[in-house]
Amino acid sequence: MENARARVLVSGRVQGVAFRAYAREEAMILGLSGWVRNLPDGRVEVVAEGPTDKLGTLISWCRQGPPAARVDGVDVTYEEPKGDSGGFWIRRW
Repeated sequence: MENARARVLVSGRVQGVAFRAYAREEAMILGLSGWVRNLPDGRVEVVAEGPTDKLGTLISWCRQGPPAARVDGVDVTYEEPKGDSGGFWIRRW
């Protein structure tokens, strides 16, 4: 199965409704590696790497979001896979 890496920027009412925690949990369930962080402009950044089908499932999840979130936009940028990042973690800024 082919691996891919994607950077997903989610905008809308996503901070303050635990979007970051839910996205991290969803990625872990799918077996993806990467990180999730809140950006200063109110968006949430999800960077994940793994099998393309699992990555597509995570991107679809981001378009809907967790309960109480209102997702206005999702911008996806695919990147070259970087290899095993050692599991899923949250980068704090």
